[in-house]
Amino acid sequence: MFRGPGKYKAMMVASAAFFAFTGVSGSTGLSMQTGRITSQPIGHYEFCKQFSSECEPVKGSGAAPKVTDYGWEVIREINRAVNFSVMPKTDLELFGKEEVWAYPQIAGDCEDYVLLKRHMLMERGFSAADVLITVVRKPDGEGHAVLTLRTSEGDFVLDNLEDDVKLWRDTPYSYLKRQASNNSGRWVTIENSTEVMVGALR
Repeated sequence: MFRGPGKYKAMMVASAAFFAFTGVSGSTGLSMQTGRITSQPIGHYEFCKQFSSECEPVKGSGAAPKVTDYGWEVIREINRAVNFSVMPKTDLELFGKEEVWAYPQIAGDCEDYVLLKRHMLMERGFSAADVLITVVRKPDGEGHAVLTLRTSEGDFVLDNLEDDVKLWRDTPYSYLKRQASNNSGRWVTIENSTEVMVGALR
């Protein structure tokens, strides 16, 4: 059973103002262009049955906020702390079956890192509209999950394979779909990825 990210909180600094709400949207190309509603990954569907409050319509979703310097410090620290603290293991190793999305206690796969980072950022004041689970395709064709952070400066990616938080265009991935910013239980396509890819994590 998930008992919350308490063991990670000691790694974080005290809360402060993270945003300067300017109402400025990210520049074209720096932000993902989302399209039609698409299929929800089966692992996320099962996760939502257990944690329904994390898969609901999002109130007040609109323009992405401008993140303060302190906010960026917290974002980078959470990305590094979770990457360091969670041991990478597959669902087959942990659960004996594929596509189990769960908050990691000690170990987990890419989706589990994403879930914990999203949870921790939301605890620190980030909106569910701006921290979005995203499915990508790695250069070798393997499916992968990262966390997209919407900001007025563009969309940035928190990745368990990379300790630096990068603009999505500066990563090697093809972006397939992500949570809708107005509803955490719905998924939408990404229309302006570097390549047009068919298929997604299921």
